[in-house]
Amino acid sequence: MGYFERALVAAIVIGAGAGFVGALVVLRRRTFFAQALTHATYPGAVAAAALGFSVPLGAAAASVVIVAVMSWIARVRRQGAQVAAGIVLTGGFAAGALLQAVIPGLPVQPESLLVGSILTVSDGDIILAIVVLVASVALVAAFGTRIVFSTFDHAGFRAAGFREWPIEVLVLALTAASVVSALPAVGAILAIALLAAPAAAARLVVPTFRGVLLVAPLIGAASGVIGVLVSRYAAVAAGPSIVLAATAFFLVALIGSQVRRLPSRRAPIPVETAEDARIA
Repeated sequence: MGYFERALVAAIVIGAGAGFVGALVVLRRRTFFAQALTHATYPGAVAAAALGFSVPLGAAAASVVIVAVMSWIARVRRQGAQVAAGIVLTGGFAAGALLQAVIPGLPVQPESLLVGSILTVSDGDIILAIVVLVASVALVAAFGTRIVFSTFDHAGFRAAGFREWPIEVLVLALTAASVVSALPAVGAILAIALLAAPAAAARLVVPTFRGVLLVAPLIGAASGVIGVLVSRYAAVAAGPSIVLAATAFFLVALIGSQVRRLPSRRAPIPVETAEDARIA
């Protein structure tokens, strides 16, 4: 399999996985959390590249620490989820920038860690993305009822005797795994768009939780394929092209939803005029 065919396969798998997990992120309103994760895995990727390890492996190790820190800060009194996300977002990205500056001669281009390089993905990257996608589908299938309950009825979920933090940690872990698998394609900065845009577009198209889970991966995979094709024939970077394709899907869905809400332009017949016509 050539590099272009490998890039297409990676785009489909990574796009589908990001779209599926992104549906949970968008529906649970954890987009800022996901953004913090994408940026905070950057120091792990830089450290792994400097030590000669796999970049996704370094990002995965960093994501484990990040999820633990975010969960702990979110449970501290008078702090909360937004505070946790803000601290991790800025602190993690700053740590990555500092490591990049103090470590000379990185074996990879820093730009590839930030915006991705899907044309250079390996078979291991594709296998990782497949594992993440299959695991995400399996876990959502196993805990889907509780995820839906927790997502749309927080008070009822707690009143039923369930603890919310295990579901929150599960979604955070799936988000972190999806971010790690998306790094080779779109990098640390652009991964948030591949998570959020397909899911947000699907939410505008279909009204149900299950529908969003089905449509978002399709949009994500289509965005990946379109981005890779545009990258090849227009000679532009693949990562930004994939993200722009996902953004375009969202804009089309948004415009379509607004058009459907427009009232009919046909003016109603005035009562007097209709009555006059009947009498005549």
